[in-house]
Amino acid sequence: MKFRKKHKEASEVSTDSLNDILFILLMFFLIVATLANPNVVKVGIPRGTKDAKAKQNIMVSIDKDQNYFIGGNKIDHLQMDTMLVQAIEKYRKTPLDTPTVVINADTAAYYGEVFRIMRLSKKSGAKVVATVK
Repeated sequence: MKFRKKHKEASEVSTDSLNDILFILLMFFLIVATLANPNVVKVGIPRGTKDAKAKQNIMVSIDKDQNYFIGGNKIDHLQMDTMLVQAIEKYRKTPLDTPTVVINADTAAYYGEVFRIMRLSKKSGAKVVATVK
């Protein structure tokens, strides 16, 4: 005779804490997704066919104190025009070569001077790229 009772207990896995964690993660990602960039306008950006960048031959910098630099050399503002034209002619080896003038201007710089340098560079036959920091 067997007097032992066979009690089979059903084994369970408690998933209450897992549900709480998943709910918190879901809410976090929903909030972050809506706050990231709500007003994004999709614009078609043109793609280049080559990975080559234009050579940055002449670097012109204007700092917040209105000091002018060609490369690393400080230039007096009265001599800026002649020195820039000389630098452009120095980098032009043949009539087909087009040197590039890169203008780095501080946000506190006078934009009239930046545009004057851009105009002078274009007039001298150089390509112009301007960056503002």
